[in-house]
Amino acid sequence: MITVRRSDERGHNKIDWLESRHSFSFGDYYDPAHESFGPLRVINEDWIKGGAGFPPHPHRDMEIVTCVLDGAIAHKDSTGGSGTIRPGEIQRMSAGTGITHAEFNASPNETCHLLQIWIVPSKRGIEPGYEQKSISAEAVKNHFGRIAAPEPRENEVRLVQDAEIWVAKLDADVEAIHPLAQGRKAWLQVASGEITLGEETLKAGDAAAITDLAQVTVHSKAPSEVLLFDLT
Repeated sequence: MITVRRSDERGHNKIDWLESRHSFSFGDYYDPAHESFGPLRVINEDWIKGGAGFPPHPHRDMEIVTCVLDGAIAHKDSTGGSGTIRPGEIQRMSAGTGITHAEFNASPNETCHLLQIWIVPSKRGIEPGYEQKSISAEAVKNHFGRIAAPEPRENEVRLVQDAEIWVAKLDADVEAIHPLAQGRKAWLQVASGEITLGEETLKAGDAAAITDLAQVTVHSKAPSEVLLFDLT
């Protein structure tokens, strides 16, 4: 089954320096029909004005993944983890027993566009941690490549959960297939471009919950980037 979540159906928040779209309930946005999808708890699409960002704030018992689509975000946390994340990179922060971090647009005047993803960990009270990896361009070109997993390979970050994140950056008119093992499901998020999924056409910001299928098959109608979450 494919259940589409359109971009304009998501929660919306806009203040002076930040515009956000929430796929799942977050902050003041509550939707009982979209609280989570398996362990996938948050997908926030954020546009952060130049020079602005999130001041230090705490998290606990959550796997937090950041993927930058345009621009760059600077990160610093209480474990000593720090870095600037750009397109083609992935950052994972395990909040565990407690972590405080700050995120600010690395540019004084250009907007930073990113996805922040929260995944509920399989274990509570773990030691906080941070890592940042470059994504191999060849690994994700015109097919799905894994970027996060419980047992990561090179250029992948670790998730403390039975969950994987895959990315495909597709030229126009390309088909990409991701097999789903029995009992698993997927969430597909379109970061840019336009694709078809079954009989549905999805554009940037659109998503789909996928259950009871043996594989996920996407076809790009234009140059596109998609994220796929393979979940229990």
